[in-house]
Amino acid sequence: MKARLLKFFKDWMLVIGMFTGAGAYLIYMQIPSIHTAGPVLEIICRKTQPILLFLMLFISFSRIEPRQLRLQRWHPWDLLVQILSFLILSGMVIWAIHSTGPAASWILKHRILFESAMLCMICPTATACAVVTGKLGGDMAQVVMYTILINLAVSVVVPLTVPLFYPQADITFVAAFSRILAKVFPLLILPCLSAWAVRYLMPRFHNWVASKMNLSFYLWSVSLTLAILMSTRAIIHSNCSIWTLIGIALTSMTCCIFQFWVGRRIGARSGNRIEASQACGQKNTVFGIWMGYTFWNPLASVAGGFYTIWHNVHNTRQLYKAKNN
Repeated sequence: MKARLLKFFKDWMLVIGMFTGAGAYLIYMQIPSIHTAGPVLEIICRKTQPILLFLMLFISFSRIEPRQLRLQRWHPWDLLVQILSFLILSGMVIWAIHSTGPAASWILKHRILFESAMLCMICPTATACAVVTGKLGGDMAQVVMYTILINLAVSVVVPLTVPLFYPQADITFVAAFSRILAKVFPLLILPCLSAWAVRYLMPRFHNWVASKMNLSFYLWSVSLTLAILMSTRAIIHSNCSIWTLIGIALTSMTCCIFQFWVGRRIGARSGNRIEASQACGQKNTVFGIWMGYTFWNPLASVAGGFYTIWHNVHNTRQLYKAKNN
């Protein structure tokens, strides 16, 4: 009985995490007496998530030797899809800002949807992507290498466009680049350096960490619960109409489907369907939400909340199929 219960929780951990996160916030909303603790609970969630992401990536890097991180044939193509789609969408909005006419007016009227799509397309690969890729039978090292590449690309591409979107906000390339790099370094570069330092300086501890791959999955489940909780909060408290919310939800879902699909098509050319699809479609939505309310219309960050739901529904389906084939 105990073994069956553990298997059930392991098989449905992601679904349980999603419902737990959404349910926890909805229950919180119905109990006014604990609302005074809200600010403290929010701080705890925001502080806990980076720690979980650091630990997940630390464990992933511990299982990967530095020489395994090599450029793959599908890497440039996935990068091209994300960067080019972001530049096209941002270029359309920038053109509309400085133009007149029906087309420009239509784009500006639906600007929040364009910014939502931009965020979904350029958002970097999730830290936990390597964990899911490994569970699906893919090569974790290839995904980790792409995670590094796309984060570096985001650090350059996003700051280039922000001053053109909001010229009155006085956000320069250097300022935006510094803010993004300050987010990327502790959650990407530092775990990498730490894991490789442990590999050579503390080999016994390194071997122990590398053997705990399932721990990454459980850490991801907790992180997912917190992400869904915060996403539910953002969606509920967004000051926009139900139709705008529906539009953002459909936009993020379309971007999610497209990126998993195009990644799979790209990966098929080199026999890396799993790696290319997961790297392109599974997003670091916590980072995306931060980019949304930091550089664009804060409502665009809601797209990151919806995307959290869509890509985890897809991952749950993928993991279920992998276990039953």
